[in-house]
Amino acid sequence: MGAFLFSAVSLLDLHIKLPDLPTSHEQIVLRWLHFVFGIIWIGLLYFLNMVNIPLMKELDGGTRAKVFPPLMSRVMFWFRWSSVVTWLAGFRYFMILTKTDASAAGDPSLMWKWIGIWLAVWLVAFVILYGLLVATPLAFGDSGLVLGMCSLVVVSGTSWLVLHLLAQPGAGNRTLSIAVGGGLGTIMFLNVWGIVWRCQKRLIEWTRASAEKGTPLPDKAAQLQRLAFLTARLNFWLSFPMLFFMAASAHFEFLMGM
Repeated sequence: MGAFLFSAVSLLDLHIKLPDLPTSHEQIVLRWLHFVFGIIWIGLLYFLNMVNIPLMKELDGGTRAKVFPPLMSRVMFWFRWSSVVTWLAGFRYFMILTKTDASAAGDPSLMWKWIGIWLAVWLVAFVILYGLLVATPLAFGDSGLVLGMCSLVVVSGTSWLVLHLLAQPGAGNRTLSIAVGGGLGTIMFLNVWGIVWRCQKRLIEWTRASAEKGTPLPDKAAQLQRLAFLTARLNFWLSFPMLFFMAASAHFEFLMGM
């Protein structure tokens, strides 16, 4: 009891001073939002790939038709909107870093140049990956090996190009590392809204109609299921280097020489 009272008194005696700069408060709020909603987003991504997809394959058609619509409606709600908050908070934080580095380089206008280059390069990468996701199954069947190898080439090449274009005097390690990690996160975010949600929205409607009215699934359902699966699996694998580069920004200085 005495030790507890001593600890309590010691805590009351602490002199804590919060940062005075408003930007410091904004950054911690952004990082907190980024972490919380990122955990929800990536956690659901892992649930889909490691739990839900294998489980659905084991269920019979009637059970799957009843379970799939309510389950995926809830999952997709949190999945897509948590990705929005995660990306927006991360992008704003990236803007703050690039502004700081541009000011340190003596030219604040570099901020918009760097962000424009970064966004343009990763958008092109998304378009290429989208084409691969659509075309590879048609050309090579169900094997995901070709898609995986092609995606690896695209992502690696894009990461190198981004670093090559942004690794200029004044660009810090945090900015460069997040330029890669945040770029991968941008691909994942666009995959969620541009592919996964568009496919799942139709599949949920068709499966619900099948369970309630006995309406057969259209022929296009199998194609959309495959596209949604491949995209979710691509996001699953992209999440590992994405998390590495996001964490490396504060702990592992290895990009400054590029």
